[in-house]
Amino acid sequence: MAILVDKNSKIMVQGITGGAGKFHTKRMLEYGTKIVGGTSPGKGGQEVEGKPVFDTVAECVKGTGADTSVIFLPAQFVKEAAIEAIRAGIKFVVVVPEHIPIHDMLLVRKEAMQYGCTVLGGNTAGIITPGEANLGIMPDIAFKAGRVGTVSRSGSITYYIANTLTDSGYGETTCVGLGGDPILGSTFDEILWMFEQDDKTKAVVMTGEIGGVYEERACDTISKMKTPVIAMVGGIYAPPGKRMGHAGAIVEGKMGTAKEKLDALEAAGAHPAKTFLDIPKILQKMDV
Repeated sequence: MAILVDKNSKIMVQGITGGAGKFHTKRMLEYGTKIVGGTSPGKGGQEVEGKPVFDTVAECVKGTGADTSVIFLPAQFVKEAAIEAIRAGIKFVVVVPEHIPIHDMLLVRKEAMQYGCTVLGGNTAGIITPGEANLGIMPDIAFKAGRVGTVSRSGSITYYIANTLTDSGYGETTCVGLGGDPILGSTFDEILWMFEQDDKTKAVVMTGEIGGVYEERACDTISKMKTPVIAMVGGIYAPPGKRMGHAGAIVEGKMGTAKEKLDALEAAGAHPAKTFLDIPKILQKMDV
């Protein structure tokens, strides 16, 4: 099994005729991802990589049966695009662009909760179920089907963790990028609980970063999970008041430091890892 996407997911690309949309549609198709079409207002009737382009999401859903969307559009258009997809019946939306206005993302999350849709991002590298589907911008070379799930705010850390799991023979069930923006469509606790219900996932690696409270929010869920969780937090040496890459990665006063987060996660039952190479050692001790 997998979570959120697999070989049967019918995926549409919003912004399919743009530069990024075209490029990554080709990449995703080459991986074997089931892209069924896309949207670009005013360009309905065209084709990209042999897939039909529609003016609206509703038309794409009706014409292709799409149930999942990945968005490649400028940040200012994401709110309208995501809400259009949610209201058209799409049940999983991946928001790749970064710096989505905070109020826009709050509205998207509200709509998603109302319609029973899961949203990843903004500023996510995407999601991959190795050998089945790759949505977003993740380099497939790092991933191999296996038995450990991963969830991270950082795309690059997702790749490094997957590469570590692949090289050590564990492989991955699904790798989820939450995104680096301050307001996210999905949280650690929500994704962790999905992994808890997946029979093939024997352990989960979660990687947080400085800033915000998404990691601390996961503590209650971790304490209830039977599936073991390994926790890493990037930014141990990050200076207070300085944004470290992602828009959400900034320590305000004493809140949101890497040490505080890791201590809270360990207290909830997670197994702390300070380096990538700690991960296979911990998994070996667990006999996963």
